[in-house]
Amino acid sequence: MMGIGEIILYLVAPILESLAPIIPGEIFPYFFEWEIFQRALISVILVTVVAGMLGVFLIIQNLSLIGDGLAHVSFGGIAIALVLGATSPMWWALLFSIIASIIIYEFQTREILTGDASIAIFLTGMLALGLVTLRLGGGAVTADIEGYLFGSVLLVDTSDLNMIATICVVAMIAMATIGPSVLACTVDPMAARVQGLPVNAIGRLFSIITAAVVVSMVQVIGALLVTALLVTPAATAQQIGTSFRSCLLWTQFFGLLAVLGGLFLSSEVGGGSGAMIALFAAVMFALVTISKVAMNRFSSAN
Repeated sequence: MMGIGEIILYLVAPILESLAPIIPGEIFPYFFEWEIFQRALISVILVTVVAGMLGVFLIIQNLSLIGDGLAHVSFGGIAIALVLGATSPMWWALLFSIIASIIIYEFQTREILTGDASIAIFLTGMLALGLVTLRLGGGAVTADIEGYLFGSVLLVDTSDLNMIATICVVAMIAMATIGPSVLACTVDPMAARVQGLPVNAIGRLFSIITAAVVVSMVQVIGALLVTALLVTPAATAQQIGTSFRSCLLWTQFFGLLAVLGGLFLSSEVGGGSGAMIALFAAVMFALVTISKVAMNRFSSAN
């Protein structure tokens, strides 16, 4: 039986192949022609779309760093799985990240620790656990480990594609359902409770969705660079967006542009795909922010 990722690949592959002749570059068109590249392209587009949906909410909640924290937690789970010889390290990463996200949420809502403090503790603690586990287990920083740390889209196989696609599709459906409630709980939790919304349940569900999406991003962009897709496009969109809806749309635009631009540069001039995507996103943020400041000063001068 075909998984969700395989179904999407089957449906989208003919479209990608039809676009290949008009795609610039010598190597980049392969992302539209060959299956191994098509899997990578579909995976990165899926996680970018979902990350864009989540990023706007995370910035409003002042939880921009949770992506980094959960990505480091997932790396700890991956390291333990690799040392133990597990066949599916990403499932270990998913388990660790979901548990960590719920604990972070509970610490914050119960005012035991602030969100930033909880994230910092899990970030450093789980990264250290992963590195120590690798050292004690006789492992080293292999190509697989580097792929999880810095991202390697070409390492996405069929099982990875199915997992990423399943997480992303479920996350899209969930966010389409609870998105307005999440926004209401974020803007005014007291008013949301008065309206009868289950604020804590919505918060926990949103935390679980975020954890799952972060895990799906790790193999694509790397544990150390998750923020590049989770936060940077949303932060760029906030510079020009005039409403919540416009910010969501601009986030998708900047996220997809960063992905396509980063993949093009990494394939044509070299460099890791995850690093190039992150750099492209950061440069866009800088250009948009500088342009906005310049336009504001020009308008005020006149």
